[in-house]
Formats: sequence, structure tokens, C-alpha cells
Amino acid sequence: MSQRADVTEIPVRQTNRSLTERRNAAIPRGVAQATQIYPQRALGAELWDVEGRRYIDFAAGIAVLNTGHNHPKVTAAARAQLDKFNHVCFQVTPYEPYVELAERLNQLAPGPSAKKTIFLTTGAEAVENAVKIARFATRRSGVIAFSGGFHGRTFMGMALTGKVAPYKAGFGPLPAETYHVPYPNQFHDISSEDSLEALAGLFRSDLDPGSVAAMIVEPMQGEGGFYVAPPEFLRRLRELCDQHRIVLIVDEIQTGVARTGKFWAIEHSGVEPDLITIAKGVAGGFPLSAVTGKAALMDTVGPGGLGGTFAGSPVACAAALAVLEVIAEEGLIERASAIGRQFRDRLQALAARSRGVIGEVRNLGAMAAIELVKSGQPGTADAELTRALATKAAEHGVIVLTCGVRANVIRFLPPLIISDALIKQGFDAFEHALRDLSVIE
Repeated sequence: MSQRADVTEIPVRQTNRSLTERRNAAIPRGVAQATQIYPQRALGAELWDVEGRRYIDFAAGIAVLNTGHNHPKVTAAARAQLDKFNHVCFQVTPYEPYVELAERLNQLAPGPSAKKTIFLTTGAEAVENAVKIARFATRRSGVIAFSGGFHGRTFMGMALTGKVAPYKAGFGPLPAETYHVPYPNQFHDISSEDSLEALAGLFRSDLDPGSVAAMIVEPMQGEGGFYVAPPEFLRRLRELCDQHRIVLIVDEIQTGVARTGKFWAIEHSGVEPDLITIAKGVAGGFPLSAVTGKAALMDTVGPGGLGGTFAGSPVACAAALAVLEVIAEEGLIERASAIGRQFRDRLQALAARSRGVIGEVRNLGAMAAIELVKSGQPGTADAELTRALATKAAEHGVIVLTCGVRANVIRFLPPLIISDALIKQGFDAFEHALRDLSVIE
């Protein structure tokens, strides 16, 4: 019989390094991290790690926390739903938060057509289901995507993603009948006409447009490098899809939910999509995704063809309803535009001092980026400097992310509730990082 020790155990204080060692022993290296910062708590646009260090968050969990960390209205809504029930499965016993949120997203979707919405859990699931719906409705199988696009890590998501390493390399074979054409990219001399001509060439030489179920496009590429599609290009895609009866899927997973100064980035072009894929910012940090689309199209799939056990979690739906209220009450669409102007002005000033290392500044609302190159030449991507700059920025207390097909883009995705004072502090820290690396003097 063991005797209980009469000694109170003192918990071991964790550090970022000790947690990294535990992580390396327990978790496969295929799950990468942008930083080795382990948060202890977070609020608004700030977080504090397990060692007590404070950081300004210019990443927002990859555009998830548009309403900021732990917004009181969002957390209160989630807690209230937890007190009622946390799971019953919508396909077993449906519940009002799912229905109400679908109604709200249907109203917010662009264009005059009646809309319907299904809920899922991840962005990749939303993409998978959008393709399912398009294929079922058209009885066709081909899907066209764009170079540099990112649509998830599932097999269809990988097939549609226009970047090989690290997302596709070694995972084949991938689903057939997926095709890629260049995405417009002014910095790399790919015009809208170049992209449209590549699409026309695909139809002439390799692919009957009558066999294409869907075309999927990001209005502004996220992981691909924050390149913005010209509005006229998106309007031309809409015309092509109408001409060939192709379903136009607009991927708003990173761009949506007020991020770009419109509720949906596609609104900058005036285009009405057939289907919209939604995730990230919609539920304020709770796992939730959706496909919103034209009702006639959404209703083609019969009962049981769509859904999932955890799809449309009641807690996440309740949080998402609160997110929509916060966006309206706090004017976050307008705030995203104001944030974007501040980021653009500050980044352009830094670019002017960088001797061509910052090759281009891009933004659409509160999605902003800089592309780092050698000798001021677009074709000389400086991925090594990009990685070093993100690491150095974290050392100075500001969290930023990298992206881009060439891994040479720093992206900025602050919570939309961030104050002007925190933006200034964050940029001051980022400027210190640039100076440390001799990007600017």
C-alpha cells in the first residue's frame, strides 16, 4: 500500500523551447509552424507567450480572427450555446443556429439570385463539397483552377492547388481532370489577357469546355502571394462560365468576412458567383466552413448527398452569428479599408527605403503584402531573406506570415479590431526587423 507524499508538487514552468522539444517528440514534422511562440493568452490583437512576452498579432490565425482574439460577444455566444447543447448532429436533430446562420449568409451573398447554404468544418471540406455540387449539377467532371491558388490539403484540394512544394509533392496520384491556367500577376508580367488566352488555348487544344463542371478562383490569392485579380478579369470569367455553362466557384476562405473592405472580395468586381466557399473568419476562431450558392444549383443534390457528423457545429454557428453582429455593430468592413490604407502607406514608405529589395507592395483592404527580391528584379525571389525577416519580426514582438509560390512574400492579416496605436507599434517593430537585416538603413 503506497503512502501519499506530504509534499505539494510545484508545476514545472514551460518555455517555448521546452514545448518545442515536446512538440518535436510527439508531432510529425509535416505539421509546420511559422514561429516557435506558444501562446498563454490572447486578447484583441495581442497575445502573450508562456514566458510572458507580448506580441502584436499581424497574422490573426491566418485571417481567422477578423473580430480579434476572444471578442467578448463571440465568446459569450459560444458559452451560451454550450449551456444548451454542444452537439446533436444537424442531420439527426436540426437546430436553429444552423438555420439562422444560413439565412444570414444567404442574404449577404452577392447577386440577385436566391441562395442556400450548407455548413461544414474546414475550408478544404467546403472546396470538396463545392466541387461535388458542381459535378452533380452539371453531370460533368473537369475542374479548372489557377496557378498559385490554394484550396486545401485534401486530395481534391491538393489537385486544385497551384503550388507543388510542400502541398502536392509526393502525395500523388491526385484526382484526374483538374487543370491549371496562369493567374493574372502584374508584378510578374502576366496580364489578364495572358491568362484568358491560356484558358482559350486550353479549350482549343486539350479540354472540351462542355466537359468542365467548374472553375474555381480566389479574387485575391492567399497562400499564392496576395496577388489581386483585376475586376475586369473576374467579369470575363463570369462571361466564359455563362457561355459554356460552367459553375463559377469563388474561393473566399481567406478573403471573405469583411477582410478586404467588402464583406466578400468578389464584390469589388460586381460578379455574382454560382458558389462561394467560406471558412476562416466566419466563426471567430471556432471550426466552421460553408458553401453558399444559388438555390437552384444547391438543390440539385438529393437528401444524404451532403453533410457530415460535425458539420455546422451548434457552438460554431452561435459564434458565427455573433461575428456577423460584431462586423455590423463595429463597422469592421469600413475599418478593413482604413487598416488597408495605413498598411499600404507604411509599407510603401519602407519599400522606398529598401533599394529595390521590397519589389512590390500589394493590398486589398486589410490583406497586405510585400514581395522580397534581389537587385530589384521580379524574377529573383529572396526566400531566405523572407524567412529571416518573419523570424526577426517575431523577435521584435510582431507576428507576420510568409507565403507565395516562390516563398518570398510577407503577408499581413491583422484583426480588424486592431487600434491605430497597435498598428503603429507593430510597424515600428517590423521596421526594426528590416533594419537588423539591412533591408533598410
